[in-house]
Amino acid sequence: MHGFSYKNGSLFCEDVSLSTLADEYGTPLYVYSAGTILDHYKRLNAAMGDIDHEVAYAVKANSNLSVLRLLATHGAGFDIVSGGELFRVIKAGGDPAHCTFAGVGKTRAEIIYALEQGIYSFNVESEEELRYLNDVAGELGVIAPAAVRVNPNVDAKTHKYISTGKSENKFGVDFGVILDLYERASKELKNIKLRGLQMHIGSQLTSIAPFIEAIEKVTPLVRELKARHGIEFWSIGGGIGIIYEQSLQSGSIEWWENQMDDERPLTIERYGKELVPRLHDLGLKILLEPGRYIVGNAGVLLTKCLYEKKGTAKTFKIVDAGMNDLIRPALYEGHHEIVPLVEPANGVRVTVDVVGPICESGDFFCQDRPLADFNPGDLVALMSAGAYGFAMASNYNSRPLPAEILVEGGTATLVRKRQSLDDLIEGEL
Repeated sequence: MHGFSYKNGSLFCEDVSLSTLADEYGTPLYVYSAGTILDHYKRLNAAMGDIDHEVAYAVKANSNLSVLRLLATHGAGFDIVSGGELFRVIKAGGDPAHCTFAGVGKTRAEIIYALEQGIYSFNVESEEELRYLNDVAGELGVIAPAAVRVNPNVDAKTHKYISTGKSENKFGVDFGVILDLYERASKELKNIKLRGLQMHIGSQLTSIAPFIEAIEKVTPLVRELKARHGIEFWSIGGGIGIIYEQSLQSGSIEWWENQMDDERPLTIERYGKELVPRLHDLGLKILLEPGRYIVGNAGVLLTKCLYEKKGTAKTFKIVDAGMNDLIRPALYEGHHEIVPLVEPANGVRVTVDVVGPICESGDFFCQDRPLADFNPGDLVALMSAGAYGFAMASNYNSRPLPAEILVEGGTATLVRKRQSLDDLIEGEL
């Protein structure tokens, strides 16, 4: 489900007109639906049934403090990948004891900060990192909780930039050496507590098959580690994909809900139905690390059309948002539906490139795509921009970062001010 629909000919987020927000706060502008975020979190939580589990939101997807606070107040844990993300979680009211720290390149300062804050576990990506963690913990006179990330060599069949579970990826430790690593660590590393095992095979998975393959392959290893080393949890990662093509009719459910199982993308209910029975009798806490699934379809990027440029080969719609605001299409061919804020009166479409003002040929949001027509001065929404949108934004071309709005029912709250030009150079000498 998502909170965006046309009402009386105008696109709304929940009960707030997006055109009104664009008029008040300007464009480019990110807008998030709190109801959608909570709906997705609660559905995933419910899908895991009665097994001991925790949904640890992947902060890297969208790290706005108000988004983190919203999830923290409803019981979410957090998957972090930097000291900065841990700082954000704490500022938002999250509990460090419900944070797991992933990533292949943790620094000494980050490790010390996380140990001081009392995080639940470090998800360690190599033996070298595990030994370094032991050394730092020893210097501080503490025990560092840790889980090794296993690389199960499972093909997630997703974009190569977001595939993480194959042997050629930089993440995790090869499946075949995990048992020996745990044995060595338990004997040699006196400042490490091996609390669990972690895996994550990739992002934007829209089939259940890779999840099942990874669970079934790693389960015997998990049982062995529990028997030998008393591990407490198994983090099965995130990666649940979202649909980037959606219905915008009022009160609608996405089109695939009524399709046959073998014709539709993965639903969260099927995810739980397939995985829970395979995890139920392990006697371990199961951690999940969703990011995109929670916030992806909960956000849009509003932008205004500046010019239309008709060439001999193409028609370009030039908008005021650029790849610095939303880099996904340029970075890994990410797809975003592009719709006008005023509901089209007919089904006429024009084939265009929608491009931004950045001085790069890669600055586009779509190419040769049939879209409902819009003209200079019109407002459009780039849908499904809640994940890896603002979080990956930059000041490239010295462009100030956009503002962010969180909508709850009929209330819209400014949760990040638009950068000013003075903000842009703050800290420079």
